[in-house]
Amino acid sequence: MEVQFLKSAFKESQYPPPELPEIAFAGRSNVGKSSLINTVVNRKKLARTSATPGRTQAINFFQLGNDMLLVDLPGYGFARVPNKVRNAWRNMVETYLYKRETLRGVIVILDIRRDPAAGDMDLLHWLHHYGVPPIVVLTKADKVSRQEARKRHGIITKVLKEKGLSQQDGAIPYEAIMFSARTRLGREEVLSRMKTLADLNPTAPPEQHSL
Repeated sequence: MEVQFLKSAFKESQYPPPELPEIAFAGRSNVGKSSLINTVVNRKKLARTSATPGRTQAINFFQLGNDMLLVDLPGYGFARVPNKVRNAWRNMVETYLYKRETLRGVIVILDIRRDPAAGDMDLLHWLHHYGVPPIVVLTKADKVSRQEARKRHGIITKVLKEKGLSQQDGAIPYEAIMFSARTRLGREEVLSRMKTLADLNPTAPPEQHSL
């Protein structure tokens, strides 16, 4: 699978030209986002991994063949950074999600061992409000037994359903994908949904609303 790093951006003027459909990756700072990206594209070190939450501070663009761009968004949550920096990240991500005309969907990454946190729910509600299709991926499935993974999948699905986030109109099912970077569980399903999203026609964003 041919993939290459294009550039990092801190503001809209630094984005690559809006030519190919884009799939963004978003999640808490230690949720395994980089490992997911690396596994999906079959590269070991394309996206940087770090034991220090919050290391990724820019929006990173990668080109996957001639089909789409993958966009690694800065992690949110409990990164040990000053509030000023955290607020700057938030504004940077909101600008991208709202204004990027070639954005087709967002892979929302959750740790299967944890219930969705406030930041996760804020992001999902924002995407739902603006009609941006999500792909919910539950990482670190190999860290628990198969029985526990199925149980956690059910619990998280219930949480999303209770919050009105369990249904998705259109071609993309909302059911979360269980994923493991170590065993590669869920890789093909993630790729399949990404390709489906990339083929969808974009819609104009409505009035902006902060996360």
